[in-house]
Amino acid sequence: MAVAVTRERIIIFSIAPFLAALLPSLIFAQRAVEPTSFRVKYIAQGAVYLDGGRAAGLKEGQKLLIRRAVVPAGPASPGAAPAAPSGIIATLNVISVATASAVCEIASSTEPVRVGDTAQLAGEEVKAVQEERRLFGMRAYPQLVTFDALDPVIEEARASVPRPPSPEINRIRGRIGFEYSTVLARNNPATTNSEVGMVARLEMTRVAGSYWNFSGYWRGRFTSLSGGGQPATITDMINRTYHASLIYDNPNSRWVAGGGRLYLPWASSLDTMDGGYFGRKYGERTTAGVFAGTTPNPSSYDYNPDRRMGGAFVNLSGGSYEDFRYTTTFGVALTSLGWHAERQFAFLETGFFFKRYFSLYESLQVDAPHAIVSSSSATMGSTNSATTSTGGVNRSFLTLRYQPHRRFSLDLSHTYFRDFPTFDPALMGTGLLDRYLFQGLNVGGRIELPKKITLSTGVGRSSRTGDARSSWNQFYGVTLAEVWHTGVRVDLRYSRFSSAFGSGNYRALSLSKQFTESLRWDLQGGLQNFASPLTTSTRSHFVNTYLDWSPGKSIFLQAAYTWQRGGSMNYDQMIFTIGRRF
Repeated sequence: MAVAVTRERIIIFSIAPFLAALLPSLIFAQRAVEPTSFRVKYIAQGAVYLDGGRAAGLKEGQKLLIRRAVVPAGPASPGAAPAAPSGIIATLNVISVATASAVCEIASSTEPVRVGDTAQLAGEEVKAVQEERRLFGMRAYPQLVTFDALDPVIEEARASVPRPPSPEINRIRGRIGFEYSTVLARNNPATTNSEVGMVARLEMTRVAGSYWNFSGYWRGRFTSLSGGGQPATITDMINRTYHASLIYDNPNSRWVAGGGRLYLPWASSLDTMDGGYFGRKYGERTTAGVFAGTTPNPSSYDYNPDRRMGGAFVNLSGGSYEDFRYTTTFGVALTSLGWHAERQFAFLETGFFFKRYFSLYESLQVDAPHAIVSSSSATMGSTNSATTSTGGVNRSFLTLRYQPHRRFSLDLSHTYFRDFPTFDPALMGTGLLDRYLFQGLNVGGRIELPKKITLSTGVGRSSRTGDARSSWNQFYGVTLAEVWHTGVRVDLRYSRFSSAFGSGNYRALSLSKQFTESLRWDLQGGLQNFASPLTTSTRSHFVNTYLDWSPGKSIFLQAAYTWQRGGSMNYDQMIFTIGRRF
């Protein structure tokens, strides 16, 4: 028995050197069949998803090329040579790698990338992979070594190659351009005004290696070329609805902060403010903080450039987007005009969501009793004639959505506003104020039909204290994603409304077409009738067209024309923009 065991040990020790020499060759042979080309399986928002990952040899920072073969105009003749590649249509950079998949960003492209395209490693990447495999196969081991996890030879090769920083650090994308604008006022007498300005749209992540991220859009004017300022236009008012914010988002920190023109992330019902917030996370579900700012957005319900707002909040949230999720924010706030206290109120914003099937959202503001000074006493300096508000619910918005299928959804909503709004009524036909037009209980829905047709509707009855009878609110919309294979998208809307601040109707038509990845055209037109004590303008109509073209990798051109008639706005406006995108 002892002799047999000794013989087995002798055999094992005698073949061990051969196994040690053969092992790298076997592993190298297995690695040699690793693919160098991968199929595009999904595209979303400039990101390309491949069907290969770390197991196939892909790494962050690698460069891949997409080539597309020329398709012959007619049937190929017998014996003809296959079509040759027409060249590189796109360059990809690997930014994230999983075991069996990878995410790439499109560094440059001359044609749109499509699902099913084949991405190949660039020539320098193939050489690097081959060199790594060659080094691995030529390495001689002095003795048999057992590897529990990582291969030390590969780790040595990786460590010797300089690694680029994380692609998120100091990543900047956006546009910056100069703008020339001319307005021809059709009032009596007619005047012409020209101005020069600037437009910017930026998205910056991990600024200067920190965890501060910036994103936003801004358009402004610097100087007038005609000696006078331009009259107010709808384009100017829409420009003031922009958001631009600097946000601190550190997954390893409990502190949160942000500033600029933004929403409070946990309470968007407070609307846009010029200011900021500061808070702290407690555990995984609780965030508490303070905020302060002004109300600069002309589409806000309580818009006033001189209004200031500040307060404190607590947010509780949990769950996951793949299953049930909830969030609720409550807090207190104070508003003032000219540093004189105006409102003290508590706010509550709650949402419950179950996948895509069900969502419930409620925002509520409750005022504390406060004094209301009449405008005459405030402006004329007479005796203090003031009344006292009993407080109570100032505004409430409740919506319930049920979506059993991705093509069909039902909505039930109830809207209540106690005070008159202060938004700019000139924005009525732009769609920015639609959420304020329907009061009371409303029922609506949306359905996607074949041929890329989408129908949407909303109907409800508005009943307010003091009304002689209830009134109907109606909304109808039709969207054609593509008309007769022309690539033109059509959106038609009609709305008839009756609210505490006025009643009326509007019709709007929108056309758009994406000719190529770098050329887009839009056209909007509308007609509105609006009766309200907020404005003397009762009827107006407009046409607006817009063209966006990127003739090269870094240059973009924009042109827009607006024709506006009705009320105090009668003008023609032309805008030309040239700039750089990156």
